[in-house]
Amino acid sequence: MRILIIGSGGREHALAKALSKPQHVHELFAIGRNAGMQSLCSMADISMSDHAAIAAYALSQQIELAVVGPDEPLVNGLADAFRSHGIPCFGPSKEAARIEGSKAFSKAFMQRHHIPTPAYRVFSDCDQAYSYLVDCELPVVVKADGLALGKGVVIAFDRETAFKAVKQMMVDDQFGASGKTVVIEAYASGPEVSLLVFSDGVNAKAMVSAMDHKRAYDGDAGPNTGGMGAIAPNPWYTEEIAALCEKTIIEPTLQGLREEGIPFTGCLFFGLMLTQAGPVVIEYNCRFGDPETEAVLSLLQSDIADILVSCTNQTLDQVEVCFSSGYACSIALASGGYPLSYETGKQITIGRLVDGVEVLHAGTAIDESGNLVTSGGRVLHVIARADTLDSAVEQAYRAVDSISFAGMHYRKDIGKRALLKERGDGSSILGTTQTRISQC
Repeated sequence: MRILIIGSGGREHALAKALSKPQHVHELFAIGRNAGMQSLCSMADISMSDHAAIAAYALSQQIELAVVGPDEPLVNGLADAFRSHGIPCFGPSKEAARIEGSKAFSKAFMQRHHIPTPAYRVFSDCDQAYSYLVDCELPVVVKADGLALGKGVVIAFDRETAFKAVKQMMVDDQFGASGKTVVIEAYASGPEVSLLVFSDGVNAKAMVSAMDHKRAYDGDAGPNTGGMGAIAPNPWYTEEIAALCEKTIIEPTLQGLREEGIPFTGCLFFGLMLTQAGPVVIEYNCRFGDPETEAVLSLLQSDIADILVSCTNQTLDQVEVCFSSGYACSIALASGGYPLSYETGKQITIGRLVDGVEVLHAGTAIDESGNLVTSGGRVLHVIARADTLDSAVEQAYRAVDSISFAGMHYRKDIGKRALLKERGDGSSILGTTQTRISQC
């Protein structure tokens, strides 16, 4: 099968790896630039916003399946463009992608379909937002309505922080048009879970759960990032919790999308928080999460191509989705200064890796001298698989020690909270953070 991957980050490298396993016979193509994907895919450097050029390229290469990785092309209708040319696409329509493209839409959707989520208010006028913040109950979570690379969320424990967040988004244009409308949400606390779900519009199958680490520094300090690492599965997502989420969140979400005439085809990401009152949805994403995908897909045993194709023709119920019983830990290695300003072009050295460990490229390039260099904020993802979470975390950090580039920084505590939970010492962290819990 000739498969085109849209995107060239760590998530897309993970998809390419999964699609290129020895038992698969596929010819892979990709849109973007990624030094690590070059050995797996024929790369075409086309702008993600040029849907006509991407569709033309897909037609010229006789692509049989398109897989869209990033959120922005989906929100802007790339999946529709593929389908209009008769190319099957793993990814939701523009209308269905609003579930991520507009937080105001997704919150109203959840309210309409009685899906548990924190209480909220939506503001398109900054003065009205300021007035609301004068005497509302704290803490609150201020969110840019549109896409913001995972960085448009501020948890405000005091009014000064809340006012500043609104000003940066609505007045200072920190996120451009994405911040002209904001959602101010009641703060919820509890363990977070990332859950990724395959959907063909009618049927759905969940992947193994994961835990993202969004903040830049250890101890969940610093600004939000695209994600500094993940572990899978998430020890808080028990069979009992999974059954409850299936009944109260997953099924109502997919049914609601069908009822509104926008059935969801692709990967639907549920950002969950397990509060004392029960699981709630903090966010939806309309695509594979990043960095969760790097960890989750390393545990996938089924043929991913069969799964992706089945989602495009509503036969997901006929395909097995099976994961190994082990654990995975993924650690992001970032450029100095990320997620704020950072330099690129730093030479990368990668030492010898042991079995069960792999390195996925997120922001890399080959310079004129043939050297592997940095080209983005998140540069590499180191993934380790093992029978126990403890071993997976240990092996991942051991591999990190063999990699270097100028300014490299990474969190030293990926998986720490999950390990405390597994050792029976995790109750103390309940209710301390609002971070994404995404489960696949």
